[in-house]
Amino acid sequence: MNIYPAIDLKEGKCVRLYQGDMNRATIFNDSPLSQAQFFEKNGFKFLHIVDLDGAIVGSSVNGQIVQEIVNNISIPVQIGGGIRNLEQIEKWLSIGVNRVIIGTAALQNPELVIDAAEKFPNQIIVGIDAKQDFVAIDGWVKKSDVTIIDLAQKFAQSKIAAIIYTDIMRDGTMQGVNIEATKNLAQNSNVPIIASGGVNSIANIKEINNIKEFGVEGIIVGRALYEDKNGEFLEKLKSYL
Repeated sequence: MNIYPAIDLKEGKCVRLYQGDMNRATIFNDSPLSQAQFFEKNGFKFLHIVDLDGAIVGSSVNGQIVQEIVNNISIPVQIGGGIRNLEQIEKWLSIGVNRVIIGTAALQNPELVIDAAEKFPNQIIVGIDAKQDFVAIDGWVKKSDVTIIDLAQKFAQSKIAAIIYTDIMRDGTMQGVNIEATKNLAQNSNVPIIASGGVNSIANIKEINNIKEFGVEGIIVGRALYEDKNGEFLEKLKSYL
């Protein structure tokens, strides 16, 4: 199982939101690069980055910071936030990003995802962010009338690498991952699922690991790492790296 430490970028800083609310952001590091280097130094094999500002406006805002991170670490980076067209996808991949996450555009323009995955197989990820089983878009601000399973099944025959499923109401709350919804999505999709939202303990990691047989290939960890003042959670997590 893959563990993806998360860096969320807002106004050039490394933050965590509470339930996806841009007005409830906690700054954890003024230097996203140093945070990325910390994760690499501690054995993580991947890095998950979201340009929160970009997700709101629909285009990259923190691109220079992402470029700096990519240039100064050796582990693969996946990036999401405001990526709405093929030109943006190509730009990220050209600067050394390993995988690109498409969220809002996956709902509004699924053909973009299918075409991009055909051109860049296994480098495109669909981000499905949900409020009460319905897909949310535009930086989690708007809730659609499309269910997470209906959207996931649009990409069943595509060459996307994975689907990231986030339960928005749990994200940043440390209330625990939505195991049942994650498992249900995995069982109704032939695409690997990456769980996200609410990790609060090693027990959560074990729960996700226990359902990997259904197609759950990894988990994104955010606030649980940032709130880990004594390093106990990180040390236990290393056994999964």
